[in-house]
Amino acid sequence: MSKYYYVYILTSGKNGTLYIGVTSNLKGRIWEHKNKVFRGFTNKYDVDKLVYYELYEDINDAIEGEKRLKNWKRKWKIELIEKNNPIWEDLYNKLDVFE
Repeated sequence: MSKYYYVYILTSGKNGTLYIGVTSNLKGRIWEHKNKVFRGFTNKYDVDKLVYYELYEDINDAIEGEKRLKNWKRKWKIELIEKNNPIWEDLYNKLDVFE
């Protein structure tokens, strides 16, 4: 069975604060953000709504994808989210993860 990796974007709300991360357990990692398991940026700014994610089979590709998105201008990130999730729906409960 293959292992998958995810690059994800969280927000505090539509057009709100954005956070980009990478993980091998998307549902578990988002649960941690939602339940404020760790102190830090997402906890401080209440960033816990999953609005976008990408799937990778190779961790190195996922890390590169995360770096790429982090270097994008905010406008481009918003356009990416709105292209794939125009109403900024929290995708957490709709996750179709391959774990």
